[in-house]
Amino acid sequence: MSFSNSLELLAFHEVAYTIYAFMIISVIAWFGYNLTRKKAKSVVRISFYGYIAFLVAGGVGHHIFTYNTIPWVSQDITRHKITPDATYTFEVEHHKWVGIPKKVTIQCGQTVEFNVKSRDLVYGFGLFRQDGSMVLQMQVNPGRDVNGILDSNDILWTFRHNGSFDLTSTEYSGPAQYAEDGKDLMMVKNFVEVVGCKEGGQS
Repeated sequence: MSFSNSLELLAFHEVAYTIYAFMIISVIAWFGYNLTRKKAKSVVRISFYGYIAFLVAGGVGHHIFTYNTIPWVSQDITRHKITPDATYTFEVEHHKWVGIPKKVTIQCGQTVEFNVKSRDLVYGFGLFRQDGSMVLQMQVNPGRDVNGILDSNDILWTFRHNGSFDLTSTEYSGPAQYAEDGKDLMMVKNFVEVVGCKEGGQS
């Protein structure tokens, strides 16, 4: 079992958690049914606790067996061994991106590192699909090392689906990010474009 992006992962979890939720609701229904019977029977019995144990094992097991299928987990664990195909470094200050490229074009399957440094506040770095769903995000914390160099905030990502992705800050750092009409002043439309993937994703 594997997923090429977060949309596939969320679709799978939606089904799994829906089934799991109905199973948990069935416990409440079972408990309520026994309480309303004319001759109520105690639900403290082996079958009841066995079902609870099954639910606990199922919930924990679901995460154990699927954690490594999340596209970015294994890559993040072994990132010290990965050399990115491209690195983009820029800064942010006063709710404005500093030194940011006008557009980033990425070939399907390329692994890219984004390194963002904050000069003043806590910001976020998030890429979003055109339908508003999130592709990736990280927190961008301010700070400097002993030599006065801005601290790095980086994220490594492999793109496996075509698309144009918008950039904005995903952390609230004050009202200066928004105009009076509510417009997001840190939004960069179509900042990243991924090309070269076959239909359905993958290179």
